Amino acid sequence: MAAAAAAGPVFWRRLLGLLPGRPGLAALLGRLSDRLGRNRDRRRRRSPWLLLGPLLSPTVPQVTSPPCCLCPEGVHRFQWIRNLVPEFGVSSSHVRVLSSPAEFFELMKGQIKVAKRRVVMASLYLGTGPLEQELVDCLESTLEKSLQAKFPSDLKVSILLDFTRGSRGRKNSRTMLLPLLQRFPEQVRVSLFHTPNLRGLLRLLIPERFNETIGLQHIKVYLFDNNVILSGANLSDSYFTNRQDRYVFLQDCPDVADFFTELVDAVGDVSLQLQGDDTVQVVEGMVHPYKGDWAAYCKAANKRVMDVINSARTRQQMLHAQTFHSDSLWTQEDTEAAGDQRPAPDTWIYPLIQMKPFEIQIDEIVTETLLTEAERGAKVYLTTGYFNLTQAYMDLVLGTRAEYQILLASPEVNGFFGAKGVAGAIPAAYVHIEQQFYSEVCSLGQQERVQLQEYWRRGWTFHAKGLWLYLAGSSLPCLTLIGSPNFGYRSVHRDLEAQIAIVTESRALQQQLHQCLGIAVAKLLEPLLMDEETEQEQLYLRSGVVSSTTFEQPSRQVKLWVKMVTPLIKNFF
Repeated sequence: MAAAAAAGPVFWRRLLGLLPGRPGLAALLGRLSDRLGRNRDRRRRRSPWLLLGPLLSPTVPQVTSPPCCLCPEGVHRFQWIRNLVPEFGVSSSHVRVLSSPAEFFELMKGQIKVAKRRVVMASLYLGTGPLEQELVDCLESTLEKSLQAKFPSDLKVSILLDFTRGSRGRKNSRTMLLPLLQRFPEQVRVSLFHTPNLRGLLRLLIPERFNETIGLQHIKVYLFDNNVILSGANLSDSYFTNRQDRYVFLQDCPDVADFFTELVDAVGDVSLQLQGDDTVQVVEGMVHPYKGDWAAYCKAANKRVMDVINSARTRQQMLHAQTFHSDSLWTQEDTEAAGDQRPAPDTWIYPLIQMKPFEIQIDEIVTETLLTEAERGAKVYLTTGYFNLTQAYMDLVLGTRAEYQILLASPEVNGFFGAKGVAGAIPAAYVHIEQQFYSEVCSLGQQERVQLQEYWRRGWTFHAKGLWLYLAGSSLPCLTLIGSPNFGYRSVHRDLEAQIAIVTESRALQQQLHQCLGIAVAKLLEPLLMDEETEQEQLYLRSGVVSSTTFEQPSRQVKLWVKMVTPLIKNFF
């Protein structure tokens, strides 16, 4: 099913790749970049032919069985997603949207303190500052209590990070976690994912920091017993204070928690295991990620992860059949009388996994299908801290019928703003990419349908990513995507990513999602911490909707060398 759904965009890319009139230098640089990343898809520059995108893009995966009018799962139009991943029905009362880094940080500390059975944390890295140390101290205190309890607890702590990012510098994620490993060796597991694409001479020659561009563990899941936080935020002080992101808290959702526990365990099994002496080892029987055979490792990793997805999908299908297709259908009153106080589901959670190095492309398929099927009159709000959409996503935005509002970071709130060396030029590269896309919007006469907006907030950076879908005629979103992907080349082709699609019929939850989005968009025009009216006027001019005058500002002037290298480096950030 996945292969069939993916065939459409592959054919489209190959077809457009044969079109004439492509600048040779940019094509060459793109091919060199793709070959370095082991990407097999052929690159091509945008063309007026992209308007054929909706005809050649993947069709909606067909539902394998007809919808049942008695099943809550059968009442929404996105049930085709369950052909790819497990479908978890929950009550909207168990879903809470968080709005601030401080709320995210305090919730995590509180959840760690009361955890009894499991703490599972997957992130790019763990920072080394005092706030990160607070989290480690909370883990240590909870583990200590579990040992001193009258009835010994089976509390387990599993942490998954990226090897290269987590090993950077003398004080790093590994050194932060070593005390936990040394003190609680039977209860703590720290796994460090190492991309199989960083190997041989490439691994020896690329220096620290730059080696992270080849591929990363980018999943952000924070799980405590049966409670789950899905986010794009890492475990670092700025993400706890002044780096705007998105967060959703799924409370008392055991099936969802079990799935993400198994997913993190699976990625952990194909990762390197941190030891108490700061060395790393491979799980017994597993192929080494960069010393072993590349194809054998990727095949084993694919099987390990897909086994988790497929087994969970089978379990949920069986549960669905037992609940709604048994000979004696229970009513809600019957269920409550039997002692199950759970409200009937009005919200559905679909985990979307993207691990292109392992040939797992579920998130890409679902995202492209959602963009393709958004009908005329629908509205799509898409946010990303790093505006670098894949060619397929850009073509679908420009070639489909829905209205789009794309929220991205202004250069001043880009996470690379002010960085030293080559990284300091990355915000300018994003400006160049943004300007090229805006020019294409204008050349196609799509300014009314596709709008770019920039986020600005004094003293903050912007890292929020996601998608909200408003059906035609609706003032509230019925679907949102939230998690780690940035909708860029890295997210699709290089890194390990996970997000969830939340589909809800609950007006209260839809209102939460709408208000959360409204807050983010309102920040564009809100004068924050302004002392003088002149500053407020400047803020207003530099915020809001992007126009041609946006790129005339002195801060948006991109140096020639940045423009020249952007086609090469854009696939690495």
